[in-house]
Amino acid sequence: MRVAIIPARGGSKRIPRKNIKLFHGKPMISYAIQTAHSSNLFDKIIVSTDDQEIADIARSYDAEVPFLRPNELSDDYTGTTAVVAHALEELASKGIYPDYTCCIYATVPFLSPASLIHGYETLVHTDSEFSFSVTSFPYPIFRALKKEEDGVAMVWPEFASTRSQDLIETYHDAGQFYWGKTASWLAQKKIFAPYSAPIILPRHLVQDIDTPEDWIRAEFMYKALHS
Repeated sequence: MRVAIIPARGGSKRIPRKNIKLFHGKPMISYAIQTAHSSNLFDKIIVSTDDQEIADIARSYDAEVPFLRPNELSDDYTGTTAVVAHALEELASKGIYPDYTCCIYATVPFLSPASLIHGYETLVHTDSEFSFSVTSFPYPIFRALKKEEDGVAMVWPEFASTRSQDLIETYHDAGQFYWGKTASWLAQKKIFAPYSAPIILPRHLVQDIDTPEDWIRAEFMYKALHS
């Protein structure tokens, strides 16, 4: 059995009501729900929220909201693993025990069913405990600069003379999905670890949406991809 869990609290600060704000005419969370449905991977698609309006909108797109998340798991500091573990404990109390669980973030208009399928197949056919989306940095991070009082300096000056093609390629979390064995989620194991497999996405399909500037950039990207 496989379940998707979409965390979507109501208290977004930098973009108020971000999870249900209209994005190209639809509530943002609808993209995550519809992509999960389109993948045909999940027996259940659960939205974990503390907000009744978000719950109602999620249900209108055929997601399940069998509980409201408690306030102590809905603040600015609670991590994803704790939220997913709570949702799985709620399901277990109803006699539901999935083998695999995928956390899908609510603000993922660029997520594709193919990426979810790739992540699931990687998890099942390797020894990994998690698989999650990553993308490459567009510029070598070892050439990063930091601002100082009298100008700028390299963060890693030892690489000042190293050719860019000789620096290793580096990646960052794409913030789209996290597949995991349910037992690993319940144990709240760290995701960024040697037992996790990266699912590499192209940079043009990745955009964090945390600030108003991010939102505007995502709107332009989505329009370009679908024009």
